[in-house]
Amino acid sequence: MARHLCAIDQGTTQTTVLILSQELDVLARVSREFPQVYPRPGWVEHDPETIWSSVAGCLGSALRKAEITGADLAGIGITNQRETTVVWERSTGRPVHNAIVWQCRRTAPLCDELREAGHLEAFTRATGLLLDPYFSGTKVRWILDNVHRARARAAAGELAFGTIDSYLVWKLTGGASHVTDLSNASRTLMCNINTGGWDSELLDLLDVPASLLPRITGCAEVVGETHGVDGLPDGIPIAGMAGDQQAALFGQACFAEGSAKCTYGTGSFLMMNVGQEPVASSRGLLSTVAWKLGERITYALEGSLFVAGAAVQWLRDGLGLISNAPEVERLALEVEGSGGVIFVPALAGLGAPHWRPEARGIISGLTRSTTKAHLARACLEGIALQVSDLIDAMQEDAGRPLEVLKVDGGAAANDLLMQLQADVLQTTLSRPVNLETTAIGAAFLAGLGAGVYEDVEAVGRAWSEDRRFEPSIGAKAARSLRARWREAVAKA
Repeated sequence: MARHLCAIDQGTTQTTVLILSQELDVLARVSREFPQVYPRPGWVEHDPETIWSSVAGCLGSALRKAEITGADLAGIGITNQRETTVVWERSTGRPVHNAIVWQCRRTAPLCDELREAGHLEAFTRATGLLLDPYFSGTKVRWILDNVHRARARAAAGELAFGTIDSYLVWKLTGGASHVTDLSNASRTLMCNINTGGWDSELLDLLDVPASLLPRITGCAEVVGETHGVDGLPDGIPIAGMAGDQQAALFGQACFAEGSAKCTYGTGSFLMMNVGQEPVASSRGLLSTVAWKLGERITYALEGSLFVAGAAVQWLRDGLGLISNAPEVERLALEVEGSGGVIFVPALAGLGAPHWRPEARGIISGLTRSTTKAHLARACLEGIALQVSDLIDAMQEDAGRPLEVLKVDGGAAANDLLMQLQADVLQTTLSRPVNLETTAIGAAFLAGLGAGVYEDVEAVGRAWSEDRRFEPSIGAKAARSLRARWREAVAKA
């Protein structure tokens, strides 16, 4: 019986495919970048067919690198950039317009219009989300309103909508399956997370026909089989799907209520498992679906920070203090502290829980004795302090303390950043052996859906810890640092 798993991690700037053993040994990893499209300021698009080419190319290369054939795969798991919106022809599979990416702000006027009409509460109550261009529903509406004959063709049943997971399943199955999983559906502004289905009231408010929408499935079930894909045999089950942050939560084995992970990348994404009932946030966080296994839905609280690793990139590209991102740790270790310097990395405004888009970055506490090493250390402290504010808000919303924070993403490889995070948070951090937890989560889900793993306990046993970080300073010192941080944030 085939026991290998394939994980497709389709991200915003590149596609990565991993081939893994049942024990999660990585047999092959292949990535391909693809171009971003910027038609106007604030608009961001992708060519869906270029995305598909990157996926197909990575699949073939990964199988060759792993020295196996498609017949050796027990299942394929997909995780994806969330909210990015594609509408395509059912008859040909050709997109009617470029994909509108989650970052795109073109539908801000429509969001304003819906808020001014008094519909914010209806959307938030049903979806757990805010009325923001970030999410898919207003992007679909824009395509229907602005692409020639799109609305008429949608009404006639000729078109299909999906987030990237839906589009990839359609392509992998030769058009046989038009589906999305509940974690991705919950990011569209069209799905009622309390019922797990499309919400007719919201569809009416957005003027989106239900005939356009995919069938909503669970996250670990066979939703189709490969058909007509070059380099792959027909019949490989597509058995797992989840949005990227939900997949990372699953990949971190955060199955217990109250367990949480933080992904440190260009930004930071914090997500906590809150159990079988959604939790409404009073602190500007999002309530969302974590995953659906069988008939059981698990919910999460989520908060996002715009700038984390991007602050280190700014030190490199904007100030020229370092020549590469990993160098920031070595430089910051040249000093024992930041010398009183506080860096608020609001380079793109402040996200949750502050929600101050007008905020700007600030560096305070500079003296003649300040060196670039102090700035490097203050940068890492600023990232950790931002995350700590977010975790405070999440603990208040969830009504429970966080005992251990699981960490992942490229910047989680920075030992000093992780130690500073444990210090300011006064909480234990746990870093896994494999930091690519998004792809690992997709593989876990595919393994469950394909029967490679019997249950989540078996998945949990496959997860392994690399290192723990315990607080190395006392609570008083942490409170003092956070007090100075709050003063700086107020000035940002």
